[in-house]
Amino acid sequence: MSTQTTLIVADDHPLFRAALREAVARLLPGSLIVEAESIARLEEAVQVHPDADLVLLDLRMPGARGFSALIQMRPRYPSIPGAVISASESASVARRALDFGASGFIPKSASIDTIGAMLRALLAGELAIPRDYFDPTGEPGRPDEMSERGISRLTPQQLRVLLLLAEGQSNKTIAQDLDVSEATIKAHVTVILRKLGLERRTQAALLAQRLLSTDPADDVAMRNRAPNLPDE
Repeated sequence: MSTQTTLIVADDHPLFRAALREAVARLLPGSLIVEAESIARLEEAVQVHPDADLVLLDLRMPGARGFSALIQMRPRYPSIPGAVISASESASVARRALDFGASGFIPKSASIDTIGAMLRALLAGELAIPRDYFDPTGEPGRPDEMSERGISRLTPQQLRVLLLLAEGQSNKTIAQDLDVSEATIKAHVTVILRKLGLERRTQAALLAQRLLSTDPADDVAMRNRAPNLPDE
């Protein structure tokens, strides 16, 4: 490449960032590695480097819940490819990351050579995901596909409201947390339900819990319970 390659690594584990930095230095000599240990730092890094070539995002880090950081980043910075690099190494989590706009999914247990190959594919504009992660449930038309697309269309503020709904908070409490009026929250909930094709806020909360989870084992449990949410 004629210009310097810039990678933003968002992960809260310093040892992993150091190992990845060393690997990238060997695999992609001359690359600039920008580190971010939280979502707030990631936001700063992207603002300072709006022309970054790639963001590597860990799903479990301060300021993020599930896929929330990925969902918010994609529409705000569509020109920067984002790939998830995670210890949640399941095909369902990888598929969901792609559904929410990731360009790739890199397991943290992957070998250095595999990570290098996947990084080169991502920088070349290709999709990068382990071959054995493809499965029949990733085909179009599966039950959650439309709901995931609906969540991807939410604005950052609407996503924040949805995540607070998933925690079982009332409109009044959410309004206080976000420093807006209760009427504004009710309006957000109405739009959220329309975008998700749902009728009740309890349905939206349960859907958020399930779709944004990065632990496949939680999905089954979440299907069998609903948050204790008042219908406001």
